[in-house]
Amino acid sequence: MSILPLLTPMPPDEIFDLNRAYAKDDSPRKVNLSLGACRTDNNEPWPLPVVQEAEKRDLAEVDRSRHEYTSIQGDVTFLELARDLLFGFSSHSSLRKKQDAIKSRIASVQTIAGTGANHLGALFLATHLKPRAVWLSDPSWDNHQRIWELVGVPCKSYPYYSSSTRSLDFAGMMSTLESEAQEHDAILLQACAHNPTGVDPSKEQWKALASLVESKRLFPFFDSAYQGLVSGSAYKDSWPIRHFLAEKPNIDFCVAQSLSKNFGLYGQRVGAFHYVLGKGTRNPPDVIVNNLCHLIRSEYSVAPTGGSRLVKTILSNSGMNMQWKSNLKTMSQRLSAMRQALYAELIRLEAPGSWRHIVEQNGMFCYTGLNPAQVEVLKIKFHIYLLRSGRISISGLSTKNVEYVARAIDQVVRNVERA
Repeated sequence: MSILPLLTPMPPDEIFDLNRAYAKDDSPRKVNLSLGACRTDNNEPWPLPVVQEAEKRDLAEVDRSRHEYTSIQGDVTFLELARDLLFGFSSHSSLRKKQDAIKSRIASVQTIAGTGANHLGALFLATHLKPRAVWLSDPSWDNHQRIWELVGVPCKSYPYYSSSTRSLDFAGMMSTLESEAQEHDAILLQACAHNPTGVDPSKEQWKALASLVESKRLFPFFDSAYQGLVSGSAYKDSWPIRHFLAEKPNIDFCVAQSLSKNFGLYGQRVGAFHYVLGKGTRNPPDVIVNNLCHLIRSEYSVAPTGGSRLVKTILSNSGMNMQWKSNLKTMSQRLSAMRQALYAELIRLEAPGSWRHIVEQNGMFCYTGLNPAQVEVLKIKFHIYLLRSGRISISGLSTKNVEYVARAIDQVVRNVERA
């Protein structure tokens, strides 16, 4: 007999569960608005042209070491390029001395995408900082809570999204953190394109939040999964992180960086974890790296190299770097165009309610305001798949299906009103 006790089945992951149901659906009208991955107007995957070029170069290169182990820390050249992209470091010679001093305070390791970076960072803090709690936005990416709970850190939530105004509840957020957060608590902050709401703080709100974090002596943990997909500029989208780095030099903070979304390398799992040391810290960066590597060795030993080689090739070549920035703008502009198209169609149909929030939100996701009952009708009757929270992935919209989606939403909202 098995000595393993009877296990309780875990609830399925909603997104992957919806994708399985979508794949089995044989309706020609089916629409997948659950998956956060960029698509073409024909609802097909879009490998970035610059990534395809990097793949050709990589395969053409005679390199016997391409399938060898890297170090536990990861590919150092890749890490430097990823760090410079995240923090907006420039190669301009007049800035080099100042930037080098800042770079010397950053400890970086390669991870298995942004999820791996989130988990590694949570495990590191649970082991060494031992926070009483981690504060997550309400709502947040559902994997955030799972990650922190599994490393033994209790999760608390701060108000973030107001369902009545369909916008940021900044006053509630600040009030809760001011009154309830305690010294050395961790706070999870999404750098841009908040998942699932698509609602980000303004620069002034970020400044106020940074000051509160500093005064309360909280530990800021940034999750940067969508850099460049809001504005089309990786530099602009990293502003909150750069603000903390420049204006709060005395505090430690960390960043989980994904390079899967903005390079279209979803299955390659490309990421990095960066720990920023405040001035006067007792811990040198190499000791931080050493302790992170101790954790990495017990989990996956070394990060995969396929995707990181492509990113390294692109970011280290000026021409390919420019091409990537152009590809990034293409993705960002398509997301903005689909938001506008959905909003315009709902307005044309005179769908009940206000839909302005669709274009006021940003990034890959939109909190539509639809309730679970309406979401279920969309799935069963119209073969449109989205999360029960009403979150849709804008990337699943196209010029070919946006009118159909808008009409379905209009009908569902009107039927509920009549009921």
